[in-house]
Amino acid sequence: MRDYRMIDSDSHMIYPEDMWKRHLPAKYQDRAPRLVKDSDGVGQAWQMDPSMPPEPLGLTFTAGKPYEDMKWSGYTYEDIRPGAWDARDRLKDMDYDGVDAQVIFSDNRTIGQVLSFKDTEYQLACVQAYNDWLFEDFCSVDPSRFIGLTQIPNCGIETAVSEMKRGKKMGAKGVLLRNWPSGGPLLSPADDPFWAACTDEGMPISIHVGFSSGSSGVAATPGKSKAALGAAMMAGITNILIQTIFEGLLDRYPELKFASVETGAGWVPFILEQMDDKYWRCRHWAGLDFERLPSEYWYRNWSVTFVIDRYGIQNRHAIGIDNLMWSTDYPHNSCDWPNSRKVVGAALGEVPVEERRKILAENCGKWYGIL
Repeated sequence: MRDYRMIDSDSHMIYPEDMWKRHLPAKYQDRAPRLVKDSDGVGQAWQMDPSMPPEPLGLTFTAGKPYEDMKWSGYTYEDIRPGAWDARDRLKDMDYDGVDAQVIFSDNRTIGQVLSFKDTEYQLACVQAYNDWLFEDFCSVDPSRFIGLTQIPNCGIETAVSEMKRGKKMGAKGVLLRNWPSGGPLLSPADDPFWAACTDEGMPISIHVGFSSGSSGVAATPGKSKAALGAAMMAGITNILIQTIFEGLLDRYPELKFASVETGAGWVPFILEQMDDKYWRCRHWAGLDFERLPSEYWYRNWSVTFVIDRYGIQNRHAIGIDNLMWSTDYPHNSCDWPNSRKVVGAALGEVPVEERRKILAENCGKWYGIL
C-alpha cells in the first residue's frame, strides 16, 4: 500500500491540444471544440461553441507564476505547465510539491459551456470524449495517484445514470455533478434513480463550487460578470446542501455522500446552526419530520474542501474533523505550487498530528475509496 501523507482533494486539468480529435466521434469533428486566439490576439482560448465566447487559457493555468505575472488572457500552451494536461508531467509536479495523490476535476469554464449545449446528443459525445481521455489517457498512467471523477452530462436522468456506471467501469472513484441529474431547476423525485444508482455503486458525488448549468438559478451565461457568477455559485452550494437535507433526500438515501469542493469551510458552522434553528422553529407548521437534526446529516453525508481557510481550521471541530479535506486547486491561480508543504505547515502547524493526518490525507482517501 502507498503511504499517503498529502492527498489533494481538488485539482484540475486542461485538455491536451489533440484530445477532441482523438476522442470525439468522426461525425462531430466539423463542430469539435477548437483552439482560437483569445481576446488579446496573443494567447489561446478554447472555442467550445461558435455562439459562445471562447474561454482563454489565462488565469486558471498559472501554477508557479508570481502573482504580478498572472493575467486573464495572453497565455498559450507553451506558457503554462505541461502538468496541466500531461499525466507524467503532473506526477513530476506532484513529487516536487510533496503531493501523493490528486482528485482530478474537469476545467470549470469549458465544461460549463459543454453542459449548456442544447443538442444533447452532441453534448453527451463531448462529455464522453472527456471522460474517455481522463480515464484512458490520464488516470491510467498511475491509478494509485490519480483519483478520477466521471463528469455527468446534463442530458436527462437515464443518461446521467448510464454515464455514471460507464465511468465506474473505467475506474472512476466518484462523479462530478454540475446540475441536478434530471436537469430540473430544483431537486425533485425525478432525480431519485441517480441517487439510487450512486448508492448501489458506492459512488460519492462531488459538486465543485456550485451548479454551472441550468440549476439553482446559476447558469453558464456568456458575458455574466465573473464576480457575480462566483458569488451566485457560492450561494448555490448552500442552496444545494439545504435541498438535500430539507427535501428528505438523506433520509431516503442515507449512504449518499456529497463533497462541497473549492468552497472553503469557514461558512459551515454558521449554516449548520441556522439549519438546526429553523428546523426547531418551523418543523410543526412546515410538516418537517426528519430522522435527525439537519446538522447531523452534514456530519454523516457531507464533506468540504479548502485551500486556504484560517477560519475553517480554527473552527474545525464545529465543521467536523472527519469532514475536512485539504486541496491545492492546481494548476489554478489560487494554488501555491510548489510550496504546498510550506503553506500546510503554516496553516496546520498547531493542529494535533492525528487531526492533521485526517485533514491532509485520510479523509479524502477514505471518501474516494483508496484508503
